[in-house]
Amino acid sequence: MQKTPKGLRLHIGIFGRRNVGKSSIINAITHQQVSIVSDYEGTTTDPVEKAMEMLPLGPVMLIDTAGLDDEGNLGELRVQKTQAVFDRCDLALVVTDGIWQRYEYEIEDELNKRHIPWIAVLNKADIRQHQQLEDRLKTRKIPVIRVSVSDAESIEGLKLKIIENAPSDFLENRQIIGDLIPENGHVILVVPIDKEAPKGRLILPQVQTIRDILDCYATCSICQEPQLKSMLEMLKQPPYLVVTDSQAFGSVSQIVPQNIMLTGFSILFARFKGELNSMVKGAAVISSLRPTDRVLIAEACTHHPIQDDIGRVKIPAWLRKKVGQELKIDVLSGSDFPQDLSPYQLIIHCGACMWTRRQVLARQYRAAAQNIPMTNYGLAIAALHGILDRALQPFPEALEIWKSS
Repeated sequence: MQKTPKGLRLHIGIFGRRNVGKSSIINAITHQQVSIVSDYEGTTTDPVEKAMEMLPLGPVMLIDTAGLDDEGNLGELRVQKTQAVFDRCDLALVVTDGIWQRYEYEIEDELNKRHIPWIAVLNKADIRQHQQLEDRLKTRKIPVIRVSVSDAESIEGLKLKIIENAPSDFLENRQIIGDLIPENGHVILVVPIDKEAPKGRLILPQVQTIRDILDCYATCSICQEPQLKSMLEMLKQPPYLVVTDSQAFGSVSQIVPQNIMLTGFSILFARFKGELNSMVKGAAVISSLRPTDRVLIAEACTHHPIQDDIGRVKIPAWLRKKVGQELKIDVLSGSDFPQDLSPYQLIIHCGACMWTRRQVLARQYRAAAQNIPMTNYGLAIAALHGILDRALQPFPEALEIWKSS
């Protein structure tokens, strides 16, 4: 994570007057003493940067700044350096302990002029009354949250607020497969045509994957599982990668030679829609489940279940075969996602092909905040069939996490 280039991180600037608690907030978010905290005004001089992994958002850069109400010649220089942070800020936290006057409006105007999304953070909520200010800000449609650095739950709420307001282009501007294959590389897609496949067309993840391959000037062949062996034999050169529907992982892995990388559509979407590494950690929990445990299977969409439904029938059957028939499994779909996840030892989510990445990250974050591991269909199926190490070959960092779990 520390090697992630700055340009690939979400830069979060923290602005406000002196002594409103900006440094305390950044220390609370990172669980580290990043910035010096003091009762004396103007303790923070130059902007202080902290690179961190904010799961499930990924690598971020937090930038603590000097108060914009700093005074004197030295204060003027500090303010200039603080204003320069606007140039590299993707998201801003405007911190106040209850005052919203000239300096806050100046910050607000600068952020709006630059089209930088921002959140009003009403700090010291344990000792200050913020209701009137909160109401005024909400009337103006400004994202607002009350926090206290002594209240861990409020800091977790702030992290979720950051996910909810992060720029869409940062969250959504990702590739499904294009960054994994070389230009002019060839990929085989194994696409079963079963009861769940819509008549006359492919499902959305398959269509999106094909388009991503074409966009990166690579090529692909498409077949069903029974034709895979003959297709491999027909090619003059082996494909760079084989991608299969998760349900066919077991049989496809026996057909594809070990020297050819193999993964699944659902695993590609674990990375495309969410945060892959934390989902891999969730998949590792499957091996430690006990018969008395409880698992939540969550589907993003509502659909009419078929006889061999993957989420309602197949995955529960594979789980119970491995863990025990007494294993308790709940299946929820659509927006039905519990606020309290404590009854569960694991959450297994669908690929969320119809959802935005922000929605998936919000669910991942809610689970992480309650220390409940979460994975997705493809990772769980590969783990249950004992081939997740192979299915993670295109993702070296995730593979290392799996091997060390």
